[in-house]
Amino acid sequence: MSRNGHPGTGPPLTGRPVAAVFVGSFTMPNGVRFDTHTHQYHQLAWAERGLLRIGTRDGSWLLPPTLALWIPAGVPHTTEAAGDALMRAPYVNPARCPEPVASWAGPTVLAATPLLRALIDHLGRPGLTLDARARAEAVLLDVLAPVPATSLSVTEPRDPRARAVASALAAAPDDGRPLAAWAAGAGVSARTLARLFAAETGLPFGRWREQLRMQSAVPLLAGGLTVEAVARRVGYASASSFVAAFHRVVGVTPRQYVSEPPRR
Repeated sequence: MSRNGHPGTGPPLTGRPVAAVFVGSFTMPNGVRFDTHTHQYHQLAWAERGLLRIGTRDGSWLLPPTLALWIPAGVPHTTEAAGDALMRAPYVNPARCPEPVASWAGPTVLAATPLLRALIDHLGRPGLTLDARARAEAVLLDVLAPVPATSLSVTEPRDPRARAVASALAAAPDDGRPLAAWAAGAGVSARTLARLFAAETGLPFGRWREQLRMQSAVPLLAGGLTVEAVARRVGYASASSFVAAFHRVVGVTPRQYVSEPPRR
């Protein structure tokens, strides 16, 4: 379900002596999508429950409740619920944003630590005095902790033969057939299929499939499946091989990504 509207741009920039102007709360049933939009305020996109998929020209991120994404003001992006989600999003006045946060020019993945979650909840309450709000906002901006999680975007090839292979793999990420077998099924040579994937997705076939498997794994992990079960469902013979691949591709372990707030 797509919506042309989006979760607001924040209140007018009035020069008020507070940084995080407000915390927006948005109930997003599975599949609800806010089309490309921008904000005049910095946005900290975070799902209190469920998964958010944030897309920009630099890639896309699947965000469980352990992670948030800092989206600088003016950056075009889409927001989608992957599963029923509740988004809690602080909007930060750029004029009141301190370093080093103010220098983050692009989307930045952050740890949604218990402290950060408590601060978002606190700032979302009505009736805070300006002094109380300013103190809480200063702490919130101070505890923002970037983590090395990378984009989980997967570019779909344009060529219909390669696209058919990509669609089949997306439906069955555990299918471990080699490139030559997929090429034979698509009616092309292995060399041609390899060239199409490299040219149209920017990744060799093996790395593209690995990226797809990690993207497929995140909703399963967030849904509570064990690492062992997820490993099997996305095509790995053991939990250890899956964990190693996840860390190599995403930058953190599966447990850090969905179960425990990543540490500095």
